[in-house]
Amino acid sequence: MKLRLPLILCFLCGIFMIVQFFVPPFTGVYDKLLNWVMIISIPALVIGLTSLIKLHSTRIIRKTPNMPYSIVAFIAMITMALMGLIGGTGENTGFEWMFKHIQVPMQATMFSLLAFYIASAAYRAFRARTLEATLMLVTAVIVMLARVPIGNFLWHLIMPDSNLPEQVSSWILNVPSMAARRGIILGISLGAIATSIKIILGIERSYMGAGE
Repeated sequence: MKLRLPLILCFLCGIFMIVQFFVPPFTGVYDKLLNWVMIISIPALVIGLTSLIKLHSTRIIRKTPNMPYSIVAFIAMITMALMGLIGGTGENTGFEWMFKHIQVPMQATMFSLLAFYIASAAYRAFRARTLEATLMLVTAVIVMLARVPIGNFLWHLIMPDSNLPEQVSSWILNVPSMAARRGIILGISLGAIATSIKIILGIERSYMGAGE
């Protein structure tokens, strides 16, 4: 029964979510289900927070090499929680100040570090060793020259009255690039549909934690 009940609930909910797209009267019930999901997410947040505390406390107790990061995580979590509980989370509060002046700059720093990885990946991908890499390199150069100011400046020095790079770049982005992106999205959608069907029919059961 412990195995059958979750499978039955998953099957019924999955079938209902499919039917509600085609039967208008079920739209109101669907909105209520979304509210239930928001309610369920609160215990899920508590479970996630408990798991986070357990993970970092275990690292601190065992004095693992990552223990300093766990201490910093605990200090940051407790500080933000106290700031929000004592002063609130509105404007001109300590919570907002810490969010804008600590968390946002750290997020910007993390995202800025991705530029180096992107540049490294682009260097490896654009080396013209094969025909595909050569086509990618030529296409990237055309698009970049049409999109950056220095490219337009150099082109207008050669041909002042021509917008050929912009036209070629727009064609590349709107025709072959868009076709490739839609193909990728279509493949992802078909994969999601196949996985959903397997979950609804009980073939895929890894979400139950049994790995079966």
